[in-house]
Amino acid sequence: MTEDRTTLVQAEELATALGRADLAVVDCRHSLADADAGARDYRDGHVPGAVHADMDRDLSGIAPAGSGAGRYPWPDAAELCRRLGTWGVSPRHQVVAYDAGDGAFAARLWFLLHALGHHRVAVLDGGWARWVALDLPRETSVAGQVAVDYPLRTFDAARLLDATQVQSHLQHGNLLLDARAGERFRGEVEPIDRAAGHVPGATSRPYAENLVDGRFKSADRLRVEFERALQGRAPADAAAMCGSGVTACHHLLAMTHAGLPGARLYTGSWSGWIEDPARPVATGEA
Repeated sequence: MTEDRTTLVQAEELATALGRADLAVVDCRHSLADADAGARDYRDGHVPGAVHADMDRDLSGIAPAGSGAGRYPWPDAAELCRRLGTWGVSPRHQVVAYDAGDGAFAARLWFLLHALGHHRVAVLDGGWARWVALDLPRETSVAGQVAVDYPLRTFDAARLLDATQVQSHLQHGNLLLDARAGERFRGEVEPIDRAAGHVPGATSRPYAENLVDGRFKSADRLRVEFERALQGRAPADAAAMCGSGVTACHHLLAMTHAGLPGARLYTGSWSGWIEDPARPVATGEA
């Protein structure tokens, strides 16, 4: 990599940058069905020098039941800064996050850092699947990281919405993109949460629509598609949600890659919305 990467990086570029003093690689592999699978996969093989980020422990926080924070609560900024420091990451580092393939989990770390004001962070396009397909270097050893002091920062609160803010967002005619699969949005199936359906007024755009053959579509193509969804609105008038505030970050990454930065995240997403049974639920098409 000859310049900073703030959205995506290709496997070939990352391979040539391995060993750089200002590079930090974070393995974000995770499985909804098995919380320990990501750590096992990391031990079985990972990008040389990478550390592993656990979705529950490292990329999420703790919130009381009924708080509306959802299945993967947004973490505390101070805790995230401490975690970055233990990984040896400082504000000067170029961070590259990857997961098994489509970027759905790596995008969570990408947006966490962007919201923290750390913009030198990119997602590995095609993830571990493409890295392996290209037969690029792998290792199984887990080297100890030299801890550094990551200065305390706060999240940009303007980029984060709770349920009340989402309701106001929609009442003002703004766009709420739901990144879940269409059948979950319509309420036809619900494999994870206790209630099926979507936030009234939301628009369905499964995050998989940002991809072709497991990699992100071109920036030009994504721009056309998101501008069609925005219908003349500014990117800051859009917010993304999903089941838990994780895969929604894929939309924020795709929009930024397309030159449309500034959209916001409903952190609690569907799992947080339905914590309050008084909130309305819609089914069917938007």
